Amino acid sequence: MAILGIDLGSHELQILQELQRAWPKVNSPCLREQVSIILQLGFLGTLLLVSLGRLVHLLGNRSNTTDQATDRHMICHRSSIIDKSSIVCTALLVGTHLLMLLMLTNGNDASCLSTTQAFSSEIMQVVSWAVTLIVLYKIRREKYMKFPWILRAWWMCNFLLSLFCTTLDINYIITSHSHLRTRDLANFICLLASTGLFSISIRGKTGMVFSHANGMGEPLLSEEVEKRSESKRESPYGKATLLQLITFSWLNPLFAAGIKKPLEQNDVPDLDIKDSAAFSSRSFSDCLKQVKDKDGAKNPSIYRAIFFFIRKKAAINALFAVVSAIASYVGPYLIDNFVNFLTDKKSRSLESGYLLALAFVGAKMVETTAQRQWIFGARQLGLRLRAALILRMYKKGLVLSGQSRQSHTSGEIINHMSVDVQRITKLTWYLNTVWMLPIQISLAIYILHINLGLGSVAALAATLTVMACNIPLTRTQKKYQSKIMEAKDSRMKSTSEVLQNVKTVKLQAWDNQFLNKLESLRKIEYEWLWKSQRLGALSGFIFWGSPTFISIVTFGTCMLMGIQLTAGRVLAALATFRMLQDPIFSLPDLLNVITQGKVSADRVVSYLQEDEIRQDAIEYIPKNQTQFDIEIINATFSWNPDLITPTLSNIEVKIKRGVKVAICGMVGSGKSSLLSCILGEIDKLSGQVKISGTKAYVPQSPWILSGNIRDNILFGNPYDPNKYDRTVQSCALIKDFELFSAGDLTEIGERGINMSGGQKQRIQIARAVYQDADIYLLDDPFSAVDAHTGTQLFADCLMGMLKDKTILFVTHQVEFLPAADLILVMRDGRIAQAGKFEDLLKQNSGFEVLVGAHSKALESILTVENSSRATQESTADDESNKDFDSTAELPPRKHDSEHDLSLEISEKEGRLVQDEEREKGSIGKEVYWSYITTVKGGALIPIILIAQSSFQILQVASNYWMAWVYPPDSDTEPLYKMDIILLVYVLLAVGSSLCVLLRTMLVAITGLWTAQTLFMKMLYSVMRAPMAFFDSTPTGRILNRASTDQSALDLEVAWTLGRCAFYIIQLLGTIAVMSQVAWEVFVIFIPVTAICIWYQQYYITTARELARISGTQRAPILHHFAESIAGAATIRAFDQEDRFTDGNLGLVDNHSRPWFHLVSAMEWLSFRLNLLSNSVFAFALLLLVSLPEGIIIPSIAGLAVTYAINLNVLQASVIWNICNAETNMISFERILQYSHLASEAALLIEDSRPPSNWPETGKICFRNLQIRYAEHLPSVLKNITCMFPGRRKIGVVGRTGSGKSTLIQAIFRIVEPREGSIIIDDIDISKIGLHDLRSRLSIIPQDPTMFEGTVRGNLDPLEQYSDREVWEALEKCQLGDIVRGKEEKLDFTVVENGENWSVGQRQLFCLGRALLKKSSILVLDEATASVDSATDGVIQKIISQEFKNHTVVTIAHRIHTVIDSDLILVLSDGRIAEYDTPTKLLERENSFFSRLIREYSKRSQSFSNTAHLNS
Repeated sequence: MAILGIDLGSHELQILQELQRAWPKVNSPCLREQVSIILQLGFLGTLLLVSLGRLVHLLGNRSNTTDQATDRHMICHRSSIIDKSSIVCTALLVGTHLLMLLMLTNGNDASCLSTTQAFSSEIMQVVSWAVTLIVLYKIRREKYMKFPWILRAWWMCNFLLSLFCTTLDINYIITSHSHLRTRDLANFICLLASTGLFSISIRGKTGMVFSHANGMGEPLLSEEVEKRSESKRESPYGKATLLQLITFSWLNPLFAAGIKKPLEQNDVPDLDIKDSAAFSSRSFSDCLKQVKDKDGAKNPSIYRAIFFFIRKKAAINALFAVVSAIASYVGPYLIDNFVNFLTDKKSRSLESGYLLALAFVGAKMVETTAQRQWIFGARQLGLRLRAALILRMYKKGLVLSGQSRQSHTSGEIINHMSVDVQRITKLTWYLNTVWMLPIQISLAIYILHINLGLGSVAALAATLTVMACNIPLTRTQKKYQSKIMEAKDSRMKSTSEVLQNVKTVKLQAWDNQFLNKLESLRKIEYEWLWKSQRLGALSGFIFWGSPTFISIVTFGTCMLMGIQLTAGRVLAALATFRMLQDPIFSLPDLLNVITQGKVSADRVVSYLQEDEIRQDAIEYIPKNQTQFDIEIINATFSWNPDLITPTLSNIEVKIKRGVKVAICGMVGSGKSSLLSCILGEIDKLSGQVKISGTKAYVPQSPWILSGNIRDNILFGNPYDPNKYDRTVQSCALIKDFELFSAGDLTEIGERGINMSGGQKQRIQIARAVYQDADIYLLDDPFSAVDAHTGTQLFADCLMGMLKDKTILFVTHQVEFLPAADLILVMRDGRIAQAGKFEDLLKQNSGFEVLVGAHSKALESILTVENSSRATQESTADDESNKDFDSTAELPPRKHDSEHDLSLEISEKEGRLVQDEEREKGSIGKEVYWSYITTVKGGALIPIILIAQSSFQILQVASNYWMAWVYPPDSDTEPLYKMDIILLVYVLLAVGSSLCVLLRTMLVAITGLWTAQTLFMKMLYSVMRAPMAFFDSTPTGRILNRASTDQSALDLEVAWTLGRCAFYIIQLLGTIAVMSQVAWEVFVIFIPVTAICIWYQQYYITTARELARISGTQRAPILHHFAESIAGAATIRAFDQEDRFTDGNLGLVDNHSRPWFHLVSAMEWLSFRLNLLSNSVFAFALLLLVSLPEGIIIPSIAGLAVTYAINLNVLQASVIWNICNAETNMISFERILQYSHLASEAALLIEDSRPPSNWPETGKICFRNLQIRYAEHLPSVLKNITCMFPGRRKIGVVGRTGSGKSTLIQAIFRIVEPREGSIIIDDIDISKIGLHDLRSRLSIIPQDPTMFEGTVRGNLDPLEQYSDREVWEALEKCQLGDIVRGKEEKLDFTVVENGENWSVGQRQLFCLGRALLKKSSILVLDEATASVDSATDGVIQKIISQEFKNHTVVTIAHRIHTVIDSDLILVLSDGRIAEYDTPTKLLERENSFFSRLIREYSKRSQSFSNTAHLNS
C-alpha cells in the first residue's frame, strides 16, 4: 500500500485506493469557497452592526466625536509606511480577486464543482476588500491612531484562510503531479498581501503622525506618561516601519555607532513609551485595581493581575509561536515526497521538484520570521513585567509595617528583586512552549502516521513515556530549587549584613569568624546546587537520548507489525524524531523554569502581600479647625501586636502650635517609639492620633543618601540660595563646607560613610529645617555633636530658625531641658511625668535622677575649672600662651573630613564613589582560558569534547545506517535482515546516549566546581580588602556580583560554553553529511560562513558593550532600593514617596534601555543568520533537484536534506551561543575583577607574633605619624608625635573634622600611615599581623552594631566565654534585667541591624563586648552619645572600675566624660594643638580646652541656676 505501507487484504486495498483517487475532489476548492463565504458574511455583517451602532450613537449625541478619532483641529502631518502598505495590500487583493472573477466568467480554472459557490465566493471577496478599502480611506480622513478591532480580526482570519488554501494547493499539485495554474499564482499573490495585512494587524497602529493646525506637534500620549517620559533620545523602535520591525533594521544606527567606538549609556536610544517603567507600572496597577474590584478582596491576587497584565501581548506571541511550530514541520512532511522525486526523476517534471524546494524554503522563511518575532515579543513582555514587579516591590518596601520589615530583611528583598523577578520574567519566554508543545507533538504524530501507519502509535506511547519520566524529576527539582533559594537568601542576608558592618568586623578582628559563617552558608547552597545540577544532568541524558529511544521503539514496532519501511519513510521519521527533540528538550526546561518561576513567584507574592503601615492610623486635621498640631488621645501602640505587653500604653498628649516639647527618659523607655507613633510607623492598637500640618523628621541613626551634600539638604525641593544659606548657617555647617574639597557639592559615600557622626547628624537636621515644615520630630539630635556645636545648633536652629515651629525633640542632654515649654518623661512605655522643668523637679518622682546625674557631671567640671583658675594667676606664662595661640588658632585648611575611608575624591569633583568599572573591548582569550582552567587546569575539557564528538559521530552513523540499508521504494528488499538492522541501530544509538550521559555529568561537575572555586576566591578577596575599597564601593555592587553574577556562574555559564562546543560539533557533522551527497554545497557554504562570521564580529562589538552597560546599571537599582528601605520612615515623614518612586522608575529604565537593545540586537543577528542558512539550504535543494539521475543516491540525499532542515537553527545556534557565551562571560569577568582586589596586610605574621600577654602596660607611642587617604589628597594627620602612658586615661577632643577618628583608625590599622609609626609596648604595630593587633585591643564604636542572631551570639560571636561571664557582662552594662525578662534569655532573637533594640541598648551591648574581652587598651569613640545622663554616669563608673589598670582612650563630646582623664589630647586640623593634664590646660585661659569647658559651663548655667533654686 503506497500511503501507509501496511500489508492489507485486496478489499481494504481497493477501498483505500478509491479514497486516494477521491482525495483531489475532497481537496477541491469548493471547500475553501464555503469557508470563504462564511468568513465574508461574518465580516460584512459585523461591520454593518458596528456601523449601525455608531450611527445611533451619533444621532443620540451629535456633539461627541468617535472615541478613536483625534481632535478635529488636528491635521495629518505625515502618513506612515504602515498606512500606505495597508492600502496597497488591500488594493492588490481587490485587483487579484477581480481578475479571478473575470477568469471564472471566461470559464478558465473553474475547479469547483459548484459554479454558484465559486462565483459567490469571488464576488464576496471583491465586495469585502472594496469595503475594506473604503474603511481605510475613512480611517485616514477621520485621523485614527489605531486600526479598528474588526478590521484587524478580519485581516488575521483572512491570512489563516489564505495560508490554508495555499497549503491545499501545493499538496494537490505535488500529489497529483500537475502543473502550476494561473489561479495558483493569483492565490500566492493573495497570500503575500494577506501576510502583509496580518503583520499590520498585529501592530495595530496606523502610524500616522498628526499636528495641530498651528503647526505645533502633538505626541498624543496620555499626560501622565508624557510627563514621566523626559526623554532626550527618540526611540527608533517606536517609529520603525513594518519592514524594519520584521528585519530589526531599526537597530542599524546603533550598530553603526557601536562599531566606531565603545558605546556609553548616553549612546543607547530610549525605550518606546509602552516599554517604559512608568507605563508598565501604571498598567500593572490598573490590573491590580481591576482584580481588586472584581474579587472585592483586601489583598488582590497578584497571579491574576500578572495574567491580566501579560495576556494581550502573550496572545500575539503565542500566535507567532504556533505559526513557527507549524511551519517547522513542513520539512519532515515533505521529505518522503522529495526522496520519491529523486528516485523517480524520469517520470516527474523538474517543475514539481522546484516547487518542492520552494515549499521547503518558503516554510523555513515563515518559520524564521515567526520565530524571531515571538522570541523578541517574549523578551519584550519579560522586560515590561520585570519593570512592573520591581516598581511594585519598591513601592511595597516604602510602606512595609514594622513587623513585616523584621520578617523580610533588606538582603532578602534584594534577592527577590535580583533573582526571583528574573526567574518570573524568564517564565514569560517559556510560556509559548505551552502552546507549541501539543501542536508540535500532534504534527509529529500526524507525519509519522502518514509514513508509518500504526507505528505512530508506538512513537506516541514512547514520547509520552519519556515525558512522564519528568513528573518525579520535576517534583524533586522543584524541591531542590526551593532549597537553593532558601540557602541563597540566608547567604545574601548574611553577606549584606557583613558588608554593611564590615568596619565593626575588622575592628573586632572577627574576619575569620564571619568568613567561616559565609563559607558554611555557601556550602549548604552548594550541596543543593549539586543535587539540582546532578538531576539536571540526568534529565539532559534522558532527553538527548529520547529521540534514540523513540526511534528504536517505533522502528521495532514497525518491524514486529510487518509495516514496510522505505528510505523515504525512515528519513521522514528520523527528521520527525529530530523535530520531536525540540518539544521533548523544551519540556524539562519548561518544567524546570515553571518550578523555579513558581517558587520565585510564591516568594514575591508572599512579600507583596505583607502587612503595610496603616494609612488610617493618623487623622489629618486642617489647620483652621484645631489649635493643636499634635493630639494623641488614650492611645496604645505596639511594634509587635502579637505580644501581650504593648510598646506604648495610655498615651495622652495635646501639643499646641509653636510649642517646644522635650522627651527624656532612661534607655529603652519608649522615647523613639513616641515619635514613631506620631509618624504612624508603629501599629496603633487603640485610641486616636490627630496631626495638623506637615512633618519633618530627624532619626536617631543618621540616614544620608548617596550623592552630594546639597542634594541631601534640598531633598527634592527647589534651590533657594537665601533660604539654603540661612539653613546651613543655623546648622553649623559652614566650617565643614570650607574643609571639604568641593564644598557642599562634595559627594557623600554610601550611608554617609565619609562623614563624621556629627556631620551626618547636622546634614539631616539641615534637611529637615530646609523643608520648612510645621511639625519637627527630632530623635536625639545633639548626641553626635560636640558641646560648642550643640549649643550653636540649639540656639540658631531650634530656638532660631524654628522658633515658631512645633518641635518634639528626644534628648539625653539635660542642659537643654529648661528651654522646653513641655517635658515628657518616659518610663516603661508610658508618659510618667509631664510639665515644665521647674515643676518636674518639685515632683520628686524620677526626673531628679536624670538631673542629679547631670549635676554631678557638671560639678566635676566646675570643680576642675575653678581650681585651675585659682592657680592660673600665679602660674601664667605669657610666652607659652602665645605659643599655644599660634597652634590653637590655625587657619582652616582644605582637607577631607575624618573619613572612615580611603577617599577616592578628586579635588575637582569631590567624588568618592566612582562609576562602576567595566571592561571595554572584546573579552580576551585569557578570560576564557582562566575560566576553563580554573578546575584541574582544564583537564576535564578534552574528555567533554571527546564525549560530545563521539555522540555526534555515533548519531550520524546510526541515521546513515538506516538510510543506507533501506531501499528507496517498497518493491526492493532491504540489504540485511530486520533483526540485524535493528541490532546495529540500537548499538549505535545506545552508544551515543551513553556519551551524552558522560558529557552532561562532566559539564555539571566542571561548571559547579568552577563556580564554587571562583566564589571562594571572590569571598576571600572581598573580606580581605581594605576599608578603602568598601568606602568607595556601594554595597549594591558587591551584592550584585554575589547574587546575580554568581547565579549565572552557578547555573548558566558552563552550559552556555558547553552548548557552543556541542553546536559547532553538530554543525560540522551536518556539513559532513551534506558534503557526502554534493560537495558543490561548499561553493555557497564557505562565503555564507564568512558573511556569518563578519555579521558576528559586527554584532558583538555593540552587543558586548550593551551587556556590560546593562550589568553596571543593575547595581544602582539595588543600591537605591537598599537606601530607600533603610530610610523609609524619613521618606514617608517628608511625603517623598512619589519622588523616590520616580527615581526608581528612572533607574529601572536606565537598566531596561541597554537590556532591551541587547535582546533586540540578538534577534537582529539571528534573523540575518537564519536568512543566510536558508540560502544555503535553498542552494542545496536546487542542486539536488537539478543534478541528473544516477549521480546521487536518493536515500543519502534525503538524509542530507533531513540534516539540512535544521541547518538554519544549527548555524544560528552556533553564532548565537558564541555571542551568548560572550555576554554570559561578563558575569565571570565581573566576579574575576573582585577576585584580585588589593588586600590588607597579613592577618598573622608567623615570624613576628607578639607575646601572649601583649600589650601588658598599654603604652602607645606615636612617632611623626602622617596619614592621607589617597596620594592626590592632603594629609589628614600631620606629624603626630606623642606618647600615651600605659594604664592611664587619655581624652581626645577637637572640633569635627580635626582627625580624632582617624587617629583611632590608625591604632587599629584601618588606615596605614604614609610616614611614621605607632609603637605599643615596644612593638611596632606595622610589623605584626592585623589579627594579632586588633584582637588584643577593644573598641566601643560611635555607631553601635548588632548582627542578626541571638543576644549571646552578639556578645560573644567567637564563643570564648562561659554563660556566667556573659551574664556578668550584661549586669555590668545595665542590660541584665532586660535580657532576663525575655523568655529565651541569652537566646533571645536579635533582628537585622538590631532593630528590635533601641540605639542606646545597642551601645550598651558594645560595652558588654569590651567588658568580656578585657583588653589592656580600650578605645571609646563617642561610646555613650546615645544614652541618658544617668546611664552615662553608671557606664563611666563601670569603665573606671573594670578598666582601672588599663589604658583607656576616649573620644567624647560630653566634656564630663573626659574631664577626669589623666591627659587630654586636643587635635586641630590634623595636628596636635595641645597635650597635657586637664588642670594645666585649664590654667591657660586661651587654650582650646579652656574655651570648650567655658562653652559647656555657659550652656549649663541656666540649668545649674534652676537646680540650685530647687535644692
